[in-house]
Amino acid sequence: MKMELALYQALIAINVPELKAHAVIEALESDMYTLLATKSDISNLEHRLTAEIAKADVRLTIRMGVMLSATIGIMIAAMKFIH
Repeated sequence: MKMELALYQALIAINVPELKAHAVIEALESDMYTLLATKSDISNLEHRLTAEIAKADVRLTIRMGVMLSATIGIMIAAMKFIH
């Protein structure tokens, strides 16, 4: 609220008509509420990203284990084939 009042007073001080000053303030408030993220928005996003990273970590670990097992199996088969 302080920012809106300060902006209004600044606009009036530079001789902006009162209706236009109100329009500027309303447009600014509208954009602030629709376009800017709040602390809770950021916190929710952080929790979702943390969960997604944890899921990706598990998937990556499983893939690496499968690839390592396959590689070891191929190497053992190649060694038996060579001897």
